[in-house]
Amino acid sequence: MPELPEVETVKNGLSLHCLKRKIISAHTYIDKLRYPLDPKLSDKVTNQSIHDISRRGKHLIITLDDYALIIHLGMSGVLQITDSNAYQHKKHDHIVLQLDDGQTIFYHDPRRFGYWDITDSDPLEHKYFLNYGPEPLTQHFNSLYLQRALNARTQAIKNVIMDNKIVVGVGNIYACESLFKAGISPLKPANTLTKNEISKLIDAIQSTLLQAIKAGGTTLKDYKNATGKPGYFAQSLAVYGQKDKACQICSTVISSIVINQRNTFYCPQCQP
Repeated sequence: MPELPEVETVKNGLSLHCLKRKIISAHTYIDKLRYPLDPKLSDKVTNQSIHDISRRGKHLIITLDDYALIIHLGMSGVLQITDSNAYQHKKHDHIVLQLDDGQTIFYHDPRRFGYWDITDSDPLEHKYFLNYGPEPLTQHFNSLYLQRALNARTQAIKNVIMDNKIVVGVGNIYACESLFKAGISPLKPANTLTKNEISKLIDAIQSTLLQAIKAGGTTLKDYKNATGKPGYFAQSLAVYGQKDKACQICSTVISSIVINQRNTFYCPQCQP
């Protein structure tokens, strides 16, 4: 599933090509993704200009004249832009937007676990975001905030940092990598972290996400950016997917356990 760095990369790529462009035609080739599509979505976005493209957690928000599109890429969703003359509709291209400058945006999602919603009110007040915590790359995600958030939490710290109510967008890959970088066991009860560990964890989450964004995200299977290129952060993964390989720091064999139905990778020596 695309996580924060992948969605941020798509946002950045689309922003380079789409801002101030008008949608001159829109086609939906399916009635339902994870949720039913607004049956008037095509009519609503046609002749609307794109004013802004932002991200909240793992959602993209495309601000138009009168509406905002809220898009989640799900497990296998890809949102790309290409020259209209080169675009050829393929199976699983579910939504296609043609722009006034000869470009086409298309949404491809074989597993159909993503979703598109459209609203004429403030998108940040939408139900998807009502219980969201702070963005991890903002000043609101700091040691004082996280210490207070963890005080009453006895769950494994990995579960907590993947909880959107605590901090948004930190998915499985980056939770594993951040905990390794901070030297914290993914099984450690959240309310037992020291102030020093909390500070290290915040630094690790932020530096890991920024490094992944710089690399264009992580492509393990389906993910591609807005122009169809993969992300290269997979080459920098220290523990995720590295089971039975030697830790790059201490040479201990990387272990894997299942926490909350997610494969979790860690070094038993570096993350006691």
